[in-house]
Amino acid sequence: MPLSYVSRFAIRPFRMSLAILSLIGYPFSMAKDNRVNLKELTLNETIKLVKELGKEQYTGKQLYKWIFKHGVHDFSAMTDLSKDFRELLEVAAVVKKLTLVQTFKSSDGTRKTVWELEPGNYIESVLIPDDDRLTLCISSQAGCPVGCQFCATGLGGFRRNLTAGEIYDQYLLTKLSLPDNTPITNIVFMGMGEPFLNYNNVIKAVQILNDTLGAGLAAHRITISTVGYVESIKRLADDHPHLGLAISLHSAVESTRKLLIPIAKKYSLASLKEAAKYFTEKTGERVTFEYLLIKDINDSIDDARALVEFIKGIPCKLNLIAFNKVGGTAFEPPSEKQLLAFRDYLYPRAPVVTLRKSMGADIGAACGQLAGRLKKPR
Repeated sequence: MPLSYVSRFAIRPFRMSLAILSLIGYPFSMAKDNRVNLKELTLNETIKLVKELGKEQYTGKQLYKWIFKHGVHDFSAMTDLSKDFRELLEVAAVVKKLTLVQTFKSSDGTRKTVWELEPGNYIESVLIPDDDRLTLCISSQAGCPVGCQFCATGLGGFRRNLTAGEIYDQYLLTKLSLPDNTPITNIVFMGMGEPFLNYNNVIKAVQILNDTLGAGLAAHRITISTVGYVESIKRLADDHPHLGLAISLHSAVESTRKLLIPIAKKYSLASLKEAAKYFTEKTGERVTFEYLLIKDINDSIDDARALVEFIKGIPCKLNLIAFNKVGGTAFEPPSEKQLLAFRDYLYPRAPVVTLRKSMGADIGAACGQLAGRLKKPR
């Protein structure tokens, strides 16, 4: 069918459909040229849109699979869709994607990728190899509004939330860059930003990651990290009990936590503990507490003792990691002796204690170092 026919006849009902969908609150995303950005739709949203265009449900599934499993952005390459429908999509829709700007490879195998959202606005994701696991650490915001004192992202300020498509693209485009059949086994929302401040888009991206026509990742392979937004911890437990939860604790001493994490002034340790217990009781899963050790701030045996007291009654595991140097702060990492003494006090008083090795520090990809800036790492 000639494009002129599509433009003259098919686009009219399409525009009418968009008008109807907007009136009923259909949650599609529009590109700047008023074409629908299909990268922002879930499977159900894609099917709903395709049905509004007069096509069957299976056509929506085909379209969705091309976009989210195969990473195809050119409608003409979607060969199992009818030619007239592909021509209609060319006029009325678009499949946007992140722009890859730079990739850095660490001596330990870690890979950091810088992505451009729009001119001058960058985010980063980190691919971390670990024995039989390949974990992708992805960002949920450009910058971060929380302002933790030990984190390069927080010190750089906040620019905007990422869309669900921008979040998912970090996975999809990374996966497509790997050798054939190399699986990304785990996803952690531990990159730039506080995931719970972009809850809806994060969960929408998770749905695409879970879907068999998308990434097909099991929910238990996806972990969402938070600095402690109590209401959202409970919401996650209620709505998505199979997802993993990591809480950036960093101190079980109230005054110290307030120094490190500004929102600790709003959410007390008592309320955070209650939320963590709620999560474990509701889901039947352990929660992970992340603890960044900083010299002379939270690395003493007294700090370890407070941590042991805090986790009592909470099925959990503790992830310890030494502070990584960040520009703009005077904090220092602890000595290896102090690090080991802290760990040895915790176990066996805590059920599971892991001392995580810092990965990618030589390329500015370690915990707390992501800044979303275009410059060569140290």
